[in-house]
Amino acid sequence: MGILNNVMRVFTWWNGQTLNTQLYTWRKGVKVGEDEQGNRYYRTVDGKRRWVIFNGEAEASRVDADWHGWLHHTYKEAPTDRPLAHKTWEKPHQPNLSGTAMAYAPAGSIRRAVPAERSDYEAWTPE
Repeated sequence: MGILNNVMRVFTWWNGQTLNTQLYTWRKGVKVGEDEQGNRYYRTVDGKRRWVIFNGEAEASRVDADWHGWLHHTYKEAPTDRPLAHKTWEKPHQPNLSGTAMAYAPAGSIRRAVPAERSDYEAWTPE
């Protein structure tokens, strides 16, 4: 399995990091922190460049708002150094689930295991 992981790392960018990203991180990266999903966040020594190495599939919606703000230089300090205050009504971060089995499906959707009965629609049939 180790050889397959190394081959995947060389040729894919959607499963964590490529070999070039790993080398750049090793040479110039300073680890800043990690989020609940296991994504790791880095910056250069001078702080000009910031990046994330995803734990698994590289999907931008997996970065929560706190880290997104830090990555885009909205916040100077990382959430590990200065956590943002959250309101009691805020929901926890959830990545975009579109296209997955956990995506939202309304009551009448055929994607539901048991679609709801509909009385507001009658299918057209030719005479």
